[in-house]
Amino acid sequence: MANIKSSAKRDEKSKELRAKNRADKTELKTMMKKFDAAVAEGDKDAAVSAYKVAVKTVDHAAGKGLIHKNNAAHKKSSMTAKLNELEK
Repeated sequence: MANIKSSAKRDEKSKELRAKNRADKTELKTMMKKFDAAVAEGDKDAAVSAYKVAVKTVDHAAGKGLIHKNNAAHKKSSMTAKLNELEK
C-alpha cells in the first residue's frame, strides 16, 4: 500500500481507469461478435444494424485511445467487406 497520500490517490484512480478501459474493450469485442453472428446467419437487416453499432463502437474506442487508429480502420474495413459479401 502507498504511504504517500497522492500516490494512494493515483493508485485508486488507475484502478478505476483500468476497470473502465476493460469494460469498454469488452463492449467493443461484444459488438464485433454480434456483427459476425448476424453475417454468419445471413440476415442482411440484422447485419446492417449491427454494422452501424459496431462501427460506432470502434470509432469510440479509437477516439479514447483504447485501440490504435490503424487498428480501427482495419476492423472497419474488414466489417465492410463482410457486409458487402453478404449483399451479393
